[in-house]
Amino acid sequence: MYFVYLLQSEKDHQYYIGQTQDLSIRLEQHNAGTVRSTRHRTPFRLVGHETHPTRAEARWREYTLKRSAHQRKKFIEKLTHIPG
Repeated sequence: MYFVYLLQSEKDHQYYIGQTQDLSIRLEQHNAGTVRSTRHRTPFRLVGHETHPTRAEARWREYTLKRSAHQRKKFIEKLTHIPG
């Protein structure tokens, strides 16, 4: 199983979308500063994730989210929505 995840920087409150097979290890890597694209914005918190059966599907979903502002906005809204 693979995950497409949403992180939020506790430093500047910006979001980051990525994909991985192991969420806990990947979050540790982001917070340790070993991920080049996010090391200047640590620490991060995991906002939420989607699951996908294959890496190809997770990579495609990540690609579409990063390419389409509309899809990205819907994804962020879905994962940050607090029912009430």
